[in-house]
Amino acid sequence: MKQNYRNSQADAWFTGFANAPETIPFFFTYDGREYTGFSALTRIGERVLPGEGKETRVFTFTLEETLTLELVLTHYFTHGATEWTVWFENTSNRNSGLLQDLRTELSFTGSRPVLKGILGDHENLYSPYSIDLADNLVDFSSDSGRATHINFPYFNLEHGDGGTMLAIGWAGTWHARFESRGEVTTYTASSVNGMKTYLKPGEKIRTALFVAAPYTVRNEHYATNFWRSWYIEHNLPKADATGAEMQPFSTACLCSDTGLPNSDGSISERHTTWRPSLEKMIAEDVKVDFRWFDAGWYIRPDGTGTQPFVPGYDWWESVGTWELDPEKWPEDTFRESTDFARANGRKTLVWFEPERVTDPENLAKHYGYNPDWAIRMENEPAISNNIGDPACRKWTTERICKMLRENRVEMYREDNNCDAQKLWKHLDALEGEGRKGITECKFIDAHYKMWDDLISCTLSYGGCGFVDSCASGGGRNDLESMRRGVPLLRSDNDRTTTALRLSMTTAFNKWIPFCGANSKEKKSQLAPTGESDPYIWRASYLPVLNVDAQFVQDDRKENFDTLRFGLREWKKVSPYLLKDFYPLTPWHKEQDDTDFTAYCFLDPETEEGILFAFRQDRCVRDSLTLRLPFANGEYTLTDEDSGECITTGGDVTLTFAAPHTARLFRLQKA
Repeated sequence: MKQNYRNSQADAWFTGFANAPETIPFFFTYDGREYTGFSALTRIGERVLPGEGKETRVFTFTLEETLTLELVLTHYFTHGATEWTVWFENTSNRNSGLLQDLRTELSFTGSRPVLKGILGDHENLYSPYSIDLADNLVDFSSDSGRATHINFPYFNLEHGDGGTMLAIGWAGTWHARFESRGEVTTYTASSVNGMKTYLKPGEKIRTALFVAAPYTVRNEHYATNFWRSWYIEHNLPKADATGAEMQPFSTACLCSDTGLPNSDGSISERHTTWRPSLEKMIAEDVKVDFRWFDAGWYIRPDGTGTQPFVPGYDWWESVGTWELDPEKWPEDTFRESTDFARANGRKTLVWFEPERVTDPENLAKHYGYNPDWAIRMENEPAISNNIGDPACRKWTTERICKMLRENRVEMYREDNNCDAQKLWKHLDALEGEGRKGITECKFIDAHYKMWDDLISCTLSYGGCGFVDSCASGGGRNDLESMRRGVPLLRSDNDRTTTALRLSMTTAFNKWIPFCGANSKEKKSQLAPTGESDPYIWRASYLPVLNVDAQFVQDDRKENFDTLRFGLREWKKVSPYLLKDFYPLTPWHKEQDDTDFTAYCFLDPETEEGILFAFRQDRCVRDSLTLRLPFANGEYTLTDEDSGECITTGGDVTLTFAAPHTARLFRLQKA
């Protein structure tokens, strides 16, 4: 039976704030004075915005005839989650005072406080943590400008008989602090680290989105599925202009199928290479939902093509024009490829990197770029494109939309291969004293607006209502971004070992349900070939299935029987991949393949699901005993390979003939 997550105490908490918004626990310092809540401000307006299962209140305040503040407060009655964002606008004709220390502070009462969560991508690879907060102090921060590398702004604070899920929705820098004294735990959250700025007349900035979602049962499985349920119901973008719910989908990139040099991205693809691959895909009945067209397709800023092949230069050192290279794609040949895909039931996604430019002078000479928009520092190879400048954002968005619209590209894929914070600080310094953090404030807000405009673009001709959120892998998975995008790849590292893939699934999928990985085991991220078998396929079944295959290159010896097996089995299990999620074995490190990994997806309404169990490559034991934590009666497990049926009331022992074996069971209430 579907869980009822309504929470009357959480509803009352919201009602108290809605009736007295001055008391909401938001703090800031203005012109040397600290403000606690909004009680010292003048309230001048209130609006109520109803929604399905939620309500939004917008309160407007003034401060010293200079600033106008807007508090956007939303409550989700279906789950008892509350969120808020605060906007500051200088509505006067003079510079404001200094604004700093913008933060949310919440106190939670309850014994045995424990903080649980995962770290970020890159070197931490989403490893989980559990910290006893008793008389302890814990700090997390993100300082690079890519919000979910290193640390992760989502937290599960257990306290008393339940707990609270917390999130900071901000794609730039952020900080979170947890301090426990006795039975009171204080949580402090902020965005734009070190901000201390005045606002010029007409300037408007915002805080992060702060989320607090209390739950009533102190159980990690309960908390995980409470969060996943709220995330899917209220945060996941819509699929298209009809408002349809997003469903799992598959992708495939054709870059390793051209027979031409290809160091990364889709550098080798051109008008002569796509048709044989797509026709073979159709002939072998291994069709995917999206053709993935990655980096390296654009002309250089000096107007020359990208021949001859120069590894790296073809994609890293030539971004910014967002115009198809006419040597690779003359006239309407790329549109021909997307039309062919569409006619055969396939869509297209295309890679861009709008926050970075190269060769600004030639971009100005040939494409109307303003070199003043380029943020650059001596000895810093990356040049940021200052989309925080409205004119720059307009130029960038229009060029991207032109390419998307002319070629009927259904999905926009974004990358960000630059830690922009030091460049933001550099631009702050050029503005003079009293402007710390202003560039980041403008940049991140503009980025959200740019995604909104790009989604409107693709929706206008029948494309997707979401984007791919890539930022050197998993660098932009904050909640505010996730309301517009999905991570097609949880991490760039998730193109390597199956052990890593399983490690990430048991950690990352607790927090962000809609995500994807590669479908092969590889020696390195960019290796052109890799291994594939039922074990690897089953470890790759996520809501986004990124099919790694070579369709026409004879020297690659693609096994189409194995490819058909993986695609068909994934389609059968995909309806369960956004249901309740239960990791059944302890998390293991990314290269640890000496034990078992098992997890289950269960539809709480039908009480049907799927169970995956893996005996990893160096696991010496041949049996695994599991407890089904959701069991409330007898369940039947049916082995997808042998048809063997096992009936259990909660505990089940599985045997495995050999290491590197994956067992897949259909699960049903007996």
